[in-house]
Parts: sequence; structure tokens; C-alpha cells
Amino acid sequence: MHLVTLARHTLSRGATPAATYALLARLGHPPFPCAEAVCLALDIPPAETARRLGECHGALLTNPRPDSEADTGEVLEALGIFDVPKDLTPTERAVVAHFLTAVDAMGGIRPGHRHGLQRWFTTGNLITAYLSLVAARPMPRTGDPARYWTALVTAGELLATTLPSDHRITYALTHCRTRATHP
Repeated sequence: MHLVTLARHTLSRGATPAATYALLARLGHPPFPCAEAVCLALDIPPAETARRLGECHGALLTNPRPDSEADTGEVLEALGIFDVPKDLTPTERAVVAHFLTAVDAMGGIRPGHRHGLQRWFTTGNLITAYLSLVAARPMPRTGDPARYWTALVTAGELLATTLPSDHRITYALTHCRTRATHP
């Protein structure tokens, strides 16, 4: 059976992408084709699949340790290799643009936070991205608090127009408005 077909079948039965990778690898297939098959089975475009796997190929997929298939699958999933991109609407793209303005106004961001934001942008999980940025703060010496909170107010207003009454957004937007007027 072709690896992509087997991956699609496994995913259709409710397996996670990490578990699907582990199954293919345990069947004796090399790591790179297994990861590629999972991506393609998730309908991640071939060029995007190649880019993602190229970034982690040497570190994870070249010389796997015995019995590490499940761990490797979990790491690939945590890195966002198996994230299915969402086509964002024009409003969602505008929200992301305001998020990026806020990130720039932070004056510095932890790599893990940046990675999480990028994954949420890719998958269209903009509420989580928004709440994450609202919980963060601009750096005291290098950040621009007024610009940061203003960008989040604008992003929150856009999100509020696209979502049916989400109390988390309403509360976060109120917080951002307060911070924008009293940075």
C-alpha cells in the first residue's frame, strides 16, 4: 500500500498525525518518507511539506534511534510539521497583521511564544493567539506599550465582529482598551 494512502486511512480512523507517523515508521519505512506521507495525507501542499521537512530533516529524520517512532512523531507534531494551513479571510489576515504589529511593539519575544503564534496563525486559531498576546506585555526598555495595546485593541475589535458573542474576546478587548488608555 502506498504510504500516503496508508496515512490517510490511519488518520481517517481517528489517529493523530504523530501516531500515524509512528505507525508508518514502525512498519519499517524510513523516517523522511513517513513524515512526508503524513503531511501529504493531511493535504499540506507538496512545496510546503518539503519546506517544513527540510527545516528538521537533519535533526530528526536522518538517524533515528531504535524504538523512537512515537517520540519523533510527537516532536514533529509539536514543531508544527503536521499543522494544516487554513485559508484566512481578508478580515483574519488583517487581524494577523495587527498581531504582527503588536509583536514588533513588544520589543522582544521568547522564541517559544513566537513559535506558538506562528502555529496559531497558520492554523487560523486567532482567538488563542489574541489571548496569548493579551496575557503578554511589551518589554519595559525596548517595547512600545502604546503601539502594542493599540494594535491589540484594533485586532480585538476585528475579531469581535467575526465571532458570535465570545466572552473571552470581550473581556480581553476591555483589558486592552484599558491598557491602551493607561499604558
